[in-house]
Amino acid sequence: MFYEAFISNSAQPQIAVLIDPEKASEQHLKALVEIAEGEKIDWFFVGGSTVAKLDFDRTITFLKKNSSIPVVIFPGDSMQIHADADAILFLSLVSGRNPEYLIGQQVLAARDIYEMNLPVVPTAYILVNGGKESTTAKVTQTNSLNDLEEIIATALAGEMMGMKAIYLEAGSGANQSVSKEIISQTKKYCKAKIVVGGGIKTAEQILEIFDAGADTVVIGNVLEDDPKILAQICQSIKDKNRK
Repeated sequence: MFYEAFISNSAQPQIAVLIDPEKASEQHLKALVEIAEGEKIDWFFVGGSTVAKLDFDRTITFLKKNSSIPVVIFPGDSMQIHADADAILFLSLVSGRNPEYLIGQQVLAARDIYEMNLPVVPTAYILVNGGKESTTAKVTQTNSLNDLEEIIATALAGEMMGMKAIYLEAGSGANQSVSKEIISQTKKYCKAKIVVGGGIKTAEQILEIFDAGADTVVIGNVLEDDPKILAQICQSIKDKNRK
């Protein structure tokens, strides 16, 4: 049931809150859960490029105990898996050419994911130039993409290999989010679910991204200092939708 709900290209746009366990204290998580529940956020994404296993497990356990919102693993490596999560984005970094993140980490995690019976969403992960080098690019030793035609071709290749979601990622704290043109053109050519994250700080950006064709928008870095920004963003979206 979760799998169908996640990969569906629903007319109803979805918002995911990305939590980096390395930066999330219990107090922060409590505040974020309260707001996310009140605003009926669709998903929690949990993971990061340099997360300790202890912090990762702690965060998953807290969310499953204190929230009804589905928890989706957004893994930075093969150690970021947990049996209590609702699903995992099985990411392949198709924008890069480093075999470790195209298939290597996936092989290391596959048996454990199978044993946990953890629902998997095959996801083509594409790093898009967000105006500065992202942590993901540094850790994976890959470059982000800037050329529109290359991004579309990469997304198509991922879909042709069976990916059910295309994740367009500008990087945490990016100077700029993924452009409307990149989103709309990817949507034009791909039937897979379009997920967009990185550099998203305002309701205006989110509405533009949805208008361009994204199915899910991911908010993360902007909430790390003040979870209340989530409520402000959601209220602004509701106000604009009423007009």
